[in-house]
Amino acid sequence: MNPILPYLLLFASILPSCKGQNTPPQQAAPAPVADSLNALGNNIMAIYQDKDNHYWFASWEDGLYHYDGKTVQHFTTQNGLPHNRVEDIQEDQSGNLLFNTSGGLCLFDGQKIRVLEPTESNSWILQPNDLWFKSLQFDGKVYRYDGKILHSLPLPTSEMGEAWMAKRNDVLDPHAIYTIYKDHQGHIWFGTAAAGACRFNGKSFDWISEDDLTEFHDGPSNGVRSIIEDKDGYFWFNSAYRYRMNEPGNGPNQPFYTREKSIGNLDGLPFSDLWEYLSIARDDNQDLWIATYRNGVWRYDGKEITHFPVQEEGKDINLFYIYKDRQGVLWLGTHKNGVYRFNGRTFERFKG
Repeated sequence: MNPILPYLLLFASILPSCKGQNTPPQQAAPAPVADSLNALGNNIMAIYQDKDNHYWFASWEDGLYHYDGKTVQHFTTQNGLPHNRVEDIQEDQSGNLLFNTSGGLCLFDGQKIRVLEPTESNSWILQPNDLWFKSLQFDGKVYRYDGKILHSLPLPTSEMGEAWMAKRNDVLDPHAIYTIYKDHQGHIWFGTAAAGACRFNGKSFDWISEDDLTEFHDGPSNGVRSIIEDKDGYFWFNSAYRYRMNEPGNGPNQPFYTREKSIGNLDGLPFSDLWEYLSIARDDNQDLWIATYRNGVWRYDGKEITHFPVQEEGKDINLFYIYKDRQGVLWLGTHKNGVYRFNGRTFERFKG
């Protein structure tokens, strides 16, 4: 087992249960007045650049930081957030920002923060402007926001996952969602805790349950925490293999994907643990940038792998997340060391 895996359980938290409502959300907090700071916090789980080119930094325990290029503002429960743990930031067509917190999903219209009450639903459809979020209860549900209603949808289970749960009902649901990704066709992918990756193409749910993606065993599992499609149409699921989706009509017994060996261990050593990673991004040159939890960032340009250590005082720091902004700049969110930005040669600490 990869030695980093026990640490990754730090990411699994339980969100209080919410009952679905049949009406649009009505709950709203007073207009928040953010606190001004001189610098960002130390634990950053997600980064987002909005339509105004402002940056938002989601913290593991300290709420949200907003940076407009000049000043840093800090939002917490004191300023309207339902919880200070924030794991995802997205923006809808109207320019509203949505924050996925451990206290619920909330919407910020620039003036007020309101909590979106989920509606229990089975409305599995694909619409180009919908936003998708994982449930922070890690219960196998996902949320689809259509601009008005937050649909709470149960992900159909896999045969392997069902068999495992029949044997073990005291473990984390293997279908718990760790990441969501939209591909170039608009299909939605779900990376799970142990059951592999699932694609929803608007008509069917297709599971990839190969052994490099599934982890049906006792103890913590890394799960599928990052999904990306490269310039050649291959899908990467933080493993030693890459997958190409087959064209339809290749026969009833033809799998919907082809699996092949990718770059293997990042450091090239045959017995290394560096074949799993935590987050991945694609830069403007279409190179892949792979962020590991404890071993820095690795760039793959289609031919060669280059290592970029990320260190403080000569020691590797723990990374959460890698993000490419609208200008093509790469950013890192870290566990305890704030935010880093790539300067063209190395990743350096960003202080705002």
